[in-house]
Amino acid sequence: MSMLLASWNVNGLRACMNKGFMDFFNQGFDIVCLQEIKMQRNQAEFKFNGYHEYWNSADQKGYSGTAVFSRQPALSASYGMGRPEHDTEGRVITLQYDAFYLVNVYTPNSKEQLLRLDYRMEWDDAFRAYLCGLDAKKPVVVCGDLNCAHNEIDLAYPKTNENSAGFTQKEREKLSKLLLAGFTDTFRYLYPDKRDAYTWWSYQRNSRLTNAGWRIDYFLVSDALKDNINKADIYDKVYGSDHCPIGLGIDIPPLANG
Repeated sequence: MSMLLASWNVNGLRACMNKGFMDFFNQGFDIVCLQEIKMQRNQAEFKFNGYHEYWNSADQKGYSGTAVFSRQPALSASYGMGRPEHDTEGRVITLQYDAFYLVNVYTPNSKEQLLRLDYRMEWDDAFRAYLCGLDAKKPVVVCGDLNCAHNEIDLAYPKTNENSAGFTQKEREKLSKLLLAGFTDTFRYLYPDKRDAYTWWSYQRNSRLTNAGWRIDYFLVSDALKDNINKADIYDKVYGSDHCPIGLGIDIPPLANG
């Protein structure tokens, strides 16, 4: 089964709707995952015809939150990681399908002056354990804003950002640990040496015009699926947010016992 998936941190879905969101949404994706929706479902009368909707809004209104739109209904859906200390901000949605799990995530930002770095470390450990638990049952496709540029190739100015949120040694090591636990960065799998490929740009200093960006949005897949990756796209010509969407084309094999 060949599938086309998209992921996008929309930095407020209601605002993004006014900036051409549906033009991108209507491009024929099987699954679309959103982060930082900043809304409850009942706050707008949006129509996503042909898609089943899954929403996980933060307890705090106008903050964080995730959503998934899927042409095929999931066998089951869960919200959060089953960890109360991590599950009030609407950051994780997990959908189970016949042959895989889909996990949509909006990883916490460590914030200026790294005020939330300690919490971020706890989150990363919990999220890795959660994914490994799923992966023990069936393959996993993970997507979203991981709020970390993994290596120097993944941001325009690595040297001046070594102590910046999203590029600290601690955050990068946690992402390395996740990949070593059995997951593949789909973009780097297809394009190991591609430079100037970014998914987020600060609103300051004309960063997007000069492409002074960071690659912090990812599709990861269980290593068992890495040879089934056929596309890994960054839609950097799509505007509407400080992030651009990313895409994944993948062939999902049937379960061995399916």
